[in-house]
Amino acid sequence: MREDDGATGRRRLRVLVCGTGFGRIHLRAVHASADLDLAGVLSRGSDASRKVAARYGVPCYTSVEELPGDIDIACVAVPSGTGAGDGAQLAQRLLERGIHVLHEHPLHPEELADCLRTAREHGVRYRVNTLYPHVEPIRRFTSAAEILRRRQPPLFIDAACGVQVLYSLLDVVARTVGGVRPWRFGEPASLPPDLAALAAAPAPYTSLHGVIGGVPLTLRVQNQLNPSDPDNHALLLHRISIGFEAGVLALVDTHGPVLWSPRLHSTRDGDGRLVLDGPGTERLDVAATEHVGTHAAPTFREVFDRIWPDAVAAALVELHRDIDERRADVAGPADAAPARAPGPGPASSAAAQASQWALSIATLWQELSDRLGPVTLIDPPEPEPVPLLELLR
Repeated sequence: MREDDGATGRRRLRVLVCGTGFGRIHLRAVHASADLDLAGVLSRGSDASRKVAARYGVPCYTSVEELPGDIDIACVAVPSGTGAGDGAQLAQRLLERGIHVLHEHPLHPEELADCLRTAREHGVRYRVNTLYPHVEPIRRFTSAAEILRRRQPPLFIDAACGVQVLYSLLDVVARTVGGVRPWRFGEPASLPPDLAALAAAPAPYTSLHGVIGGVPLTLRVQNQLNPSDPDNHALLLHRISIGFEAGVLALVDTHGPVLWSPRLHSTRDGDGRLVLDGPGTERLDVAATEHVGTHAAPTFREVFDRIWPDAVAAALVELHRDIDERRADVAGPADAAPARAPGPGPASSAAAQASQWALSIATLWQELSDRLGPVTLIDPPEPEPVPLLELLR
């Protein structure tokens, strides 16, 4: 028997987590949710996966055929074609069983289109999770950018990232400027040979220009990957600045801080000299840079324990909203319909917009990846930590 939320009478949906790599972040999110029940883990059945499932007190399934019929949502956190995995095929098999799916990025546009088509045919909801747009400092950054866009049009975007998070960076940039179209990328440029000869080490970044949402973009990508340790060795994850006539809003790093730097401007006197004090110089009293929101950055342990699980939880809230809208579309407002309704049906406007957005981001990413070309394979040692603040004391 499924439990209801005693306060609202709303049935908590049962969630299956597929994969125990990044899936462990999903497990933390579902376990902490008041609206969801963890139904189990789907994996290849390794000892590590079984231990993870046992830690949460849920079954560890090894095939879709084993799954019980009361699962509402599956979080698919296993690689798809981009990572030489079968995540897209797994998602489709779950959708065919009438299970709503939250699918971790990245996906090729063709894989994504196939999953959306399958979801539509079987009357269930499907969303891609790019995670980082829901990370709290990035939400703060994109919200501040939206407020600024109401006052002034953006003039430029300057961004840098590791290739591991290029997909999500494009999503964040598009949200920051308010849309995807029009968009186009120029040809990438590496360090010229005469400059490379002077450098003590190979330049890690490839640069290119482009336009996203009609805003000029300068982008630097560390197109390098350690095949035996692909999650590590990015020199940074996301760094984005968006410029306006009034100043520059900057996301210094994925997990903050967010900074606002008003534009320096002073009037001139009758002799053409900048006016440094006196009447009319009130704008000089504004701080040269201000923190937007909290000054404190999370520890990396807090990122794994709270920041990323909270981001997954936010994505699940969006999917849950889609499911509720689907239920209302099928049942009508007076009926008590199950969370999952059989048969094809129209997507809600929110779900349809999310699907179109996901397809646009996947297409952006594929085209940009094609322009950047194959990643450079690297095998660096583990980076040495430097306690800079202690050294400065």
